[in-house]
Amino acid sequence: MQRTTHRPLLLARPVVVALAAAVALTATSCAKSEDDAADSKKSPAAAGAEQQVVTPKPGSETCTVDTYGGKKIDLKDATVGFSQSEKEANPFRIAETQSIKDEAEKRGVKLLTANAQSQFSKQISDVQDLLAKGADLLVIAPLNSDGWDPVLQAAAAKKVPIVTIDRKINATPCKDYVSFIASDFVEQGRRAADQMIEATGGKGEVAILLGSAGNNVTTERTKGFKERVAEKAPDLKVVFEQTGDFTREKGQQVTEQLIQSNPGIKGIYAENDEMGLGAVAALKGAGKKAGDVEIVTVDGTRNAVQGVVDGWISGVIESNPRFGPLAFQTLDEFTQGKEVHQDIIIQDSAYDADNAEQDLGKAY
Repeated sequence: MQRTTHRPLLLARPVVVALAAAVALTATSCAKSEDDAADSKKSPAAAGAEQQVVTPKPGSETCTVDTYGGKKIDLKDATVGFSQSEKEANPFRIAETQSIKDEAEKRGVKLLTANAQSQFSKQISDVQDLLAKGADLLVIAPLNSDGWDPVLQAAAAKKVPIVTIDRKINATPCKDYVSFIASDFVEQGRRAADQMIEATGGKGEVAILLGSAGNNVTTERTKGFKERVAEKAPDLKVVFEQTGDFTREKGQQVTEQLIQSNPGIKGIYAENDEMGLGAVAALKGAGKKAGDVEIVTVDGTRNAVQGVVDGWISGVIESNPRFGPLAFQTLDEFTQGKEVHQDIIIQDSAYDADNAEQDLGKAY
């Protein structure tokens, strides 16, 4: 992935004042993140719309117990292990985990959970521990796409089926894992580009706050955005790309650099809401007004949708985190011997100035 080389930063005010401002902004951002996480925990995952599946194309690959090499079991008698990848300071992760827990409780299924705290080596050991504790089935939200061989081998040895959600493992479906359930991330990037083109009039310089390296979400959201911009708005130029690691704090730091090195920037595409909210904090700290820089994000968290209502964010493409019902339905059908699709793609909505206020209650 090509990245733009940036000029050295020039401090516009005395170092002491700049540092003090940065510390104040960071403290405010951290406190806000904690408040937002607490608010998200107050709302049940089921408060918004459940995931709806895009109709699979004719001839789409499927998987069964027989082709996978597993065994038929009654889901109610099984133990399901769930591995969460990231710290639950992000509303997406909070809603995702809660949705899994809610569905397990609803179905009366024993659930074991683990959180890797954004450490890939811990996630590998977490899943191995879930297997050691007797998990019959696994639902994994992968941190990275590569490096899963130890887990896949351990699960295969015990004939434990795996369903992955929200990020893809680079492995063979219906051999190493059963199904992958997620949004169409390329399409999310395209839809974000459409919103950016509309907001900017299709002209000017824009930046991309990239997600974490090493997973398909970042790669595909970037691909879709760039392809659509090149196709529909050749006068809209991507002049800055830097990772914000899907975090609000990093998104704010990168945007602070951006507005110093590229003061004429017209738009920012943040590949998740948390980075977009960090960008908003940076713009406010620099004395910018709502609308001075158009921001488009992906996720659909309550705080980002409120940002649309307040005028700081131009649009949000939803990425629905409520995987519980669909993940357990897939496991249930698979363990009964029915065919399940190897790729299960969900439909996502979007928020803009026309619907953000009335649809705020659907956000998470």
